[in-house]
Amino acid sequence: MSRLKITILFVTRVPSNSRIVMLLGQLERMNGEAMVRDVETARQVTTKILHLIQTQEKSGKEVMSKGSSGMEVILASLEVSSQTTLEFLCISIVTDLGRRMGVFVSKGGTGILFQILTSASKELPPSEELMLQLHSLLAKVGPKDRKFGVKARLSGALNVTISLIKQNLQNAKLLLPCLQVLRVYSANSVNAISLGKNGVVELMFKIIAPYSKKNTSLLKVALDALGALLKSKTNARRAVDGSHVPALLALYLDWHRNDARHRHMLIRKGLLVCLRNITNIKLGRKAFIEADGMRILYNTSTGNNFCVCVLYPVDDVVDDSDDNEETEAETDTDNEEDEKNDDIETDLNKLHPTKSPGRPFEELRVYERFFLELSEDFQVTVNYNILFLQGYNFEGSKGASSTPSSGSLSSSSSSARSTRPIIVPTAQALSPKHMATPASQEIWNSIKGQHTQPPSPLLLGDIATRRVGGGGSDCGSEGAEDEGGEGAVLEVPDTALLLPLHDPDLYVEMVKGTRSVPQYAEVAYPDYFGHVAPTFKEPHLERVYGVQRSKIFQDIERLIHPNDILDKVVYDLDIPSCPVIEDSGESLKFNSQFESGNLRKAIQVRKYEYDLVLNSDINSNHYHQWFYLEVSGMRVGTTYRFNIINCEKSNSQFNYGMQVLMYSVQEAISGRPRWVRTGTDICYYKNHFARSSIAAGGQKGKSYFTLTFSTTFSHKDDVCYFAYHYPYTYSTLKMHLAKLEALRTPHIYLRQDVLCETLGGNICPLLTITAMPESNSNDHICQFRNRPLIFLSARVHPGETNASWVMKGTLEFLMGTSPLAASLREAYIFKIVPMLNPDGVINGNHRCSLSGEDLNRQWQNPNPELHPTIYHTKSLLQYLAHIQRAPLVFCDYHGHSRKKNVFMYGCSVKETVWQSNISATSSDLHEDLGYRTLPKILSQIAPAFSMASCSFVVERSKEATARVVVWREIGVQRSYTMESTLCGCDQGKYKGLQIGTRELEEMGAQFCVALLRLKRLTGLRNHQHLLDLESDIIGTQSKVVSPTTYVMEEDEPSFLEAIDYSAESDNEDAEPENEHGNNVHENPDHLDQLSDSY
Repeated sequence: MSRLKITILFVTRVPSNSRIVMLLGQLERMNGEAMVRDVETARQVTTKILHLIQTQEKSGKEVMSKGSSGMEVILASLEVSSQTTLEFLCISIVTDLGRRMGVFVSKGGTGILFQILTSASKELPPSEELMLQLHSLLAKVGPKDRKFGVKARLSGALNVTISLIKQNLQNAKLLLPCLQVLRVYSANSVNAISLGKNGVVELMFKIIAPYSKKNTSLLKVALDALGALLKSKTNARRAVDGSHVPALLALYLDWHRNDARHRHMLIRKGLLVCLRNITNIKLGRKAFIEADGMRILYNTSTGNNFCVCVLYPVDDVVDDSDDNEETEAETDTDNEEDEKNDDIETDLNKLHPTKSPGRPFEELRVYERFFLELSEDFQVTVNYNILFLQGYNFEGSKGASSTPSSGSLSSSSSSARSTRPIIVPTAQALSPKHMATPASQEIWNSIKGQHTQPPSPLLLGDIATRRVGGGGSDCGSEGAEDEGGEGAVLEVPDTALLLPLHDPDLYVEMVKGTRSVPQYAEVAYPDYFGHVAPTFKEPHLERVYGVQRSKIFQDIERLIHPNDILDKVVYDLDIPSCPVIEDSGESLKFNSQFESGNLRKAIQVRKYEYDLVLNSDINSNHYHQWFYLEVSGMRVGTTYRFNIINCEKSNSQFNYGMQVLMYSVQEAISGRPRWVRTGTDICYYKNHFARSSIAAGGQKGKSYFTLTFSTTFSHKDDVCYFAYHYPYTYSTLKMHLAKLEALRTPHIYLRQDVLCETLGGNICPLLTITAMPESNSNDHICQFRNRPLIFLSARVHPGETNASWVMKGTLEFLMGTSPLAASLREAYIFKIVPMLNPDGVINGNHRCSLSGEDLNRQWQNPNPELHPTIYHTKSLLQYLAHIQRAPLVFCDYHGHSRKKNVFMYGCSVKETVWQSNISATSSDLHEDLGYRTLPKILSQIAPAFSMASCSFVVERSKEATARVVVWREIGVQRSYTMESTLCGCDQGKYKGLQIGTRELEEMGAQFCVALLRLKRLTGLRNHQHLLDLESDIIGTQSKVVSPTTYVMEEDEPSFLEAIDYSAESDNEDAEPENEHGNNVHENPDHLDQLSDSY
């Protein structure tokens, strides 16, 4: 290393008569050859400096004060000194200034210390006191220097420290600081491997010892160093090969037995950390089990949370830690400081919106047919309510449909699409839950031949005692025989008054036209009966202390007491001919072979405990999260435990108060058809099932997670359903759209087009909603055509069912008869794609379409064959951009699984620049702040909305999403993703409550009200009297705006609650985004990270 040269005069802002300043000035003048010639004077000066620092606190502050070069002087003296005494004095001075080690590191102090260490090691024998002081100081410096490990390896300091440890195994005084430095060395993965090759792992096992009251601090540090070394898989294999696993277990057992007062918990924890790191490899787990490690840790685990971390890691559960999913992988790299955040868009040229449609207008002209309202003269009376029909004949297989015929929905219209029988409701005939392979097609044909009509009527006794197959391998219908009841006809609850948009018979007709990969032939009871939101509140479930620990111990007991485990498969879709396995009636019966259902396998592990395995998304090998399944054959009053064992997200709101949803058929028959939150002892934790590197996106060492919950059933002979969130199927959407016609008045312009056909052969509806012109006069028609457009979409991710419930609230508000709805229709033209991924919804996917891809990552360059809904939706927007009619607002409705409240993500150049620290001029940052207006309005009127959770940062990882592409390419400034929680709220009037369909539909209605306020704020002055009316209505008593949707009273002022979500974990796409508080003029240093799931 080159000699440090002081090229500046000693400058200080402290008083010139300060004694410490004068001494430092004297020492500075002696640097160089003068110090070599007059060592005694230099020693005297440094001694005085050390004395002043040790006795006067202000002296140390003067040395380290801003503008002082005191540290440079001391480092220069330390570097040029060749006398041990002088070096020792300078090291003592730095040590006593330890509060500012960051300054020492920034001045190059680490390199100087390593230089002195290597030089001193060449002396025979080396000075023990100097080595002690050097390692003590290095132990303090190491955590402050990110390049500490690299510098140590390049300077040769690693070998010096190792040699010193080997020579002083019995010298605890010197050994302790050497081990402290070794612990810091080992944090670098390259160093850990190098140290392992030099025998340091074996050396550590010579140092750690059985229980003793002596040298416990040394043992603690040695275990920390060994734990860091064993993070390397190479070193873990060395420990296994050296038969050290039984030795570690024996040591742990010895310390556990003797440490009765728990005074040395850190030593026991250090031993467990070593075991955990060894069991990260397959050989380590094998050695651990062979050494009876599970039993040893289980028997010693009372009152000790560390034991279960070996194979069942217990993570601290903190509610603000579920947004940043961290990837733990062993990567040997030295470029810690060179790492960059690739998620942040750092190119200003790319960041600014391009406003380029990207396709020639001649290609886009075909989409003119979807915008008849922009050219219609209304001189001829035409039925503009063009309903898309299930029997619609497409001119092109995947192209946009142009001239959908009008008419009413009837059963005959669906017969052309599907002639298969529909079992109503559920499980009298089964179909395979597999891809439509030739084998599964043959099975289906054999089943189809047995049923020519849906069974009618469904008997009540069938619900109580129904079997899935008449015997043997026959999985067909049970026929009309009523084996368990008196033959009473099933009473379908009359929900017409409660659910005006629900019609069971119409739903069945819609199911007939729905095409699924497994060719479902059953209808689930909840979808048939419908759902009426409960009137009672459902608060967040209070987490019971120790529940996760208890559940993990029960899982461990399976390995310790294998004879107590049944391990009996009771449902398996890998047996397509008959997935429900018959037994003597001691097991629950499961089913998921209906629209949006997802359950692959059910295993009975104990009498009342079941492991459930979910299907991955079709044509994908991951995305296991959404579930929707049926359970029957339960006993009343018995507590059952269910474990969904192949979840993928690293954390979940199930840890923070969210419960699963249950639907009881007996309750529905009794007039209470509703999904309710249920389950106790709920927790979500990492399990010991490893994901393959293919399923984990190429990452190794990833584990699955378990969602566990317990529940008790209240009714005998019940059929119950469990779901991740409130189901909303594609057939439900079609039914609701058909029923919306009943809400249409002559003043409402409603058109339903078929945008395209999906890969699975299902139609994607496109809605146009606005107000009819007041008359056929030119002025009124001109006003009609020139209304701003609002473009809305939803359900691109099938598992985010809450997005459909929000969309339902929006649609019902728009079709309502209230003055607010009328003014909204007169203000805007709404273009709505209510379900962007019908195939994924139908087949029970969580995130993907049938192509196995996340459609919300295809907006930059969608393929018309693989991503037809995205391709044609983007084409609509491109057409509007070409004709200079880009939407005023674009909003894509989503759901968020790991955050509370409802919030928005938008796009801002300025806020992205602040986040990424891009160098930019003031002209680059000139931006209209209008993108914040709509979220701000929502925060004032919507109880569930949180402005504090909103973010307006554009990330590279999100550049292919709808929000960013519409902003950048179409030029829509107000381009948003609106995220709705799956759990509930932690602020506002719904604080502490789980969210329900009523609140979600209310959010959709409030979004419409916010658009009215936006109209006023953006200077659109048409129909001002209606806006005044809207202003009078909002903030007063609740007003019914549609038969099923309410706009709740505004009972709180606007607020901005700072919520920290910056600590963890996922997402499957959990890239950090930024959170902003009040406005863009705030200090950018206060930006907090967020993560969204879209």
